[in-house]
Amino acid sequence: MPSNRRSFFKASTAFALGAAGLQRFVSASEQSSTTSSAQSFGEMVRDPHNILSLPEGFTYRVISHAGDLMDDGLFVPDKPDGMATFAGPDGLTILVRNHEVEPRQQGPFGKDAELLSKIDTRSLYDLGEPGKPCIGGTTTLVYDTQKQQVVRQYLSLVGTIRNCAGGPTPRGTWITCEEATDVVGENVVDDGPRVVCQKMHGYNFEVPATADIRLTPAVPLTAMGRFRHEAVAEDPRTGIVYQTEDVDDGLIYRFLPNVPGELAKGGKLQALAVVDIESADTRNWAGNVKFEAGRPYNVRWIDLDNVESPENDLRFRGFAAGAARFARGEGMWYSGGDIYFACTNGGPAELGQLWKYTPSPVEGKAEESNDAGKLELFVESSNSTLLTNADNLTAAPWGDLMVCEDRDGQEVRLVSVTPAGECHVFAYNHAHTEFSGATFSPDGSTLFVNLMHKGMTLAITGPWPRSV
Repeated sequence: MPSNRRSFFKASTAFALGAAGLQRFVSASEQSSTTSSAQSFGEMVRDPHNILSLPEGFTYRVISHAGDLMDDGLFVPDKPDGMATFAGPDGLTILVRNHEVEPRQQGPFGKDAELLSKIDTRSLYDLGEPGKPCIGGTTTLVYDTQKQQVVRQYLSLVGTIRNCAGGPTPRGTWITCEEATDVVGENVVDDGPRVVCQKMHGYNFEVPATADIRLTPAVPLTAMGRFRHEAVAEDPRTGIVYQTEDVDDGLIYRFLPNVPGELAKGGKLQALAVVDIESADTRNWAGNVKFEAGRPYNVRWIDLDNVESPENDLRFRGFAAGAARFARGEGMWYSGGDIYFACTNGGPAELGQLWKYTPSPVEGKAEESNDAGKLELFVESSNSTLLTNADNLTAAPWGDLMVCEDRDGQEVRLVSVTPAGECHVFAYNHAHTEFSGATFSPDGSTLFVNLMHKGMTLAITGPWPRSV
């Protein structure tokens, strides 16, 4: 088994060992507030620098900041978002990081794209207008967890728009997702000067995790669909890739590759539907509560056609054909045979939901109609003191689910949800911005996370719970 695949399995198994307890954690009325970090990690210590407060014994380092000069001579772009780690050579950690930026925002080439000549622009997906290239993409950091320092960082993919989240694969690559559906000739910047794109957007791209400086040619994975992507999770047992869509009426998608592990060779795109509930509304918004926490629902999958439609209508056509609707599908993670994902605005209070999908033992095969996969609502927050607007998420080595909150204008939290169904605040950021990209190093020593709108990537260390 290759080292990357071995690390992938090791890092993704812990959460499933006791996850059934999560279904109990549904509302504030069931228990007293369990948001005190003292119950899990120790007493919270206020940060004198007013950036990140952590439990006693834990420390953070700002390891990268938007505008820093990287080792390839380019600048760290702004708005760091989804991330994942991979085992590198000599015990190093490779961290691949998204940047949710648009043209005219702070990108790798400087204010007026004066550094564009430093790259081979044939690797760039969309050049946009002269001097106004699309600047979304990924950067890669090589990190030494023993010394707790960056070895190097560089631009690894560019020319896309609003790269929000994505997901790791067991073959040592990162799938980066465009949270955009801009079309050729359309103004890319919603609230700024007109910037015209030359290519269609709304795709996934695959980025190898390498320790050497390398700009990956940006090749869209068109068969995976054109929509407002958020995150993906690949099941290493089957090669099937699951996807979320970040809109209030989005779908959950499944991509069956023609050749597992080779996504560029095409495949079939499908949408999740609930057996016996046509066009199900899972959002449980006020007056329309249908889905019970802890109850497994059988799933079927609906084939989709015209998956690159310029009309951005996949979700409408899928829903009309019977697919289920979700409230802003965001973070997604494979763990221990299950797929976990967050719906940021789900629930009657619109404070968010966490879902689990358990694939069929014969997932993707004709026999699955007799042995269906299961969809289960784990967490539906009814009180903002418990969990508010879950976004990116990851499985911790000791069995918790680490969840980033997406809310601005207040102290935002990084919340640990235990397999027993308890919720503990692990960190507060005082930057009034969402957490994003939480992910652990392969050795479990370091939690990396972003303060998105402050352009900061942080490394957190301390007395982590023992791995299960």
